[in-house]
Amino acid sequence: MQSGFKDSLFKSVSNIPRKLDGDLFVIHKQTEAIWRGSSFPKYELMRACGHPDVKEVKKLYIGQAIWTNPQKKSKRALLVFGVAPDKCIISSDEFRSKKSLLTIKDSALFDDRSKYDFGPIKEMLKTGPIETEVNDYRIKVMGTFSLGTSFAASGNIVVSEDSFFKLFPYKSHNRVDVGMISIKNKDLTHQVKKDLQALLNQNVFVFTKKELIEHEEAYWRINSPIGFIFGFGTIMGLIVGMVIVYQILFTDITNHLNEYATLKAMGYPHSYLVKIVVCSSMILAIVGFIPGALASAALYKVTESVTYIPMDMTFGKILNVFSLIFLMCVASGILAMNKLKSIDPADMF
Repeated sequence: MQSGFKDSLFKSVSNIPRKLDGDLFVIHKQTEAIWRGSSFPKYELMRACGHPDVKEVKKLYIGQAIWTNPQKKSKRALLVFGVAPDKCIISSDEFRSKKSLLTIKDSALFDDRSKYDFGPIKEMLKTGPIETEVNDYRIKVMGTFSLGTSFAASGNIVVSEDSFFKLFPYKSHNRVDVGMISIKNKDLTHQVKKDLQALLNQNVFVFTKKELIEHEEAYWRINSPIGFIFGFGTIMGLIVGMVIVYQILFTDITNHLNEYATLKAMGYPHSYLVKIVVCSSMILAIVGFIPGALASAALYKVTESVTYIPMDMTFGKILNVFSLIFLMCVASGILAMNKLKSIDPADMF
């Protein structure tokens, strides 16, 4: 479960950069994560238009705002993405077909994978557009798209540039949070990246999509306490499991000292007794892992349905966890074998 939480953390936080429609991305060097970024001058991004291999340049504005549930009137924080209505920021056919709705004044597209606390938006849209407030400003939700929640944001909306600056009047029109660049020839992506990094100001990074995902994950792995907590939880789970298995094996050896002494008196070497204990620990690993894996798979589904954060039970994860549990049980068996060294058949009988 701890491994699943950790993997879902990294998968959810990289969900936004993974779905952004671009080959190269420009961010300020002080940007720790997309949702926690620093803006840079717009003219820096526009300089990239002069490169012969650049196909398109898109400006992306990002801010955190307060959403008002249209039914309950409760308020929740979400991420707001501002973009030119004629530009596609999400690489999906669904978003491309609906981006024209952003040309309507004070309109928005709502992420239908946001948590239910924001209201049953998708169901309410069946009867027509929904009016609500974001940062106490009246907007009209015209449709939905699919992006997904993360540990950073439990909801998302996309608005036009004009609407974005109405929601965030303190933000400057001359600064951009993320620059998205499309390349004519994908094979030249790395070369164009080098060219643009040399051309643009030293205060910005030019990342490929893979590098942007790694940058996003690095924030949560290194700078955020959440990544450390889940990693530490995995280690603590192994330690606690090792102690429990050790106690089981030690108690079993203690309860059967006479039998082990009898085997020793019959001429069985100490290595044979060691094999018995190690085999017992292996049986514990296998028999305990199967119901544990099934229970975890069920809990993954429950957690995903409640949090809307993807949790996948992959074969690689199953193999890794089983390997750790197997080694844990064998290590516990090796520790418990110390009791066998002191067995003397003469003392037993």
